[in-house]
Amino acid sequence: MNVDVLARPAEEVAPRLLGSVLTCTTPEGTVSIAITETEAYSGTADPASHAYRGRTPRNAVMFGPAGHLYVYRSHGLHWCANVVTGTAGIASAVLIRAGRVIEGEDLARKRRGEKVESPRLARGPGNFCQALGVTGEHDGADLLAGTSVVLSAGESAPAALIQVGPRVGVSKAHDWQHRFYLAGDPTVSAYRLSPRAKPSTGA
Repeated sequence: MNVDVLARPAEEVAPRLLGSVLTCTTPEGTVSIAITETEAYSGTADPASHAYRGRTPRNAVMFGPAGHLYVYRSHGLHWCANVVTGTAGIASAVLIRAGRVIEGEDLARKRRGEKVESPRLARGPGNFCQALGVTGEHDGADLLAGTSVVLSAGESAPAALIQVGPRVGVSKAHDWQHRFYLAGDPTVSAYRLSPRAKPSTGA
């Protein structure tokens, strides 16, 4: 993966990450997941972004440089992984929502549960991180430097299969068309409107 691909606005990078592969190596072993669903978050211009109100110790990684991993805890329960994009100093990131395990499925299933079906191993951002083995310890990891978490190009997703829609489960700017996914792929999560969502306008 070339940093130039990531040094663009999140909404441009998000569809280009479909088909790319995230690989995480831990003492348990290695798991690789091909990305099938993403969401773009545009920083201080995006009411749903963690960086909407500016830089904090929690969201500092979002401000760049591009190519790093921003990891946060959702509702105190699940880790969620984001690929930092754009220009250094301007917050921008792509949430990885779902993927297909292509290496280390036995380890991914051990982490997720022996009875979990293959398409559900990395469906949803929390499940994705659990299957991959990503935690808060990986926040800030350089995805292009060959560290324990690596982003590689993988196979480009056919343009005809890329679908666009509103983001899942957010209460602000929920109707922005910043969710990208592969049509018909069984690993893609179901759309869910937040019960706290209110009408909004924007991108």
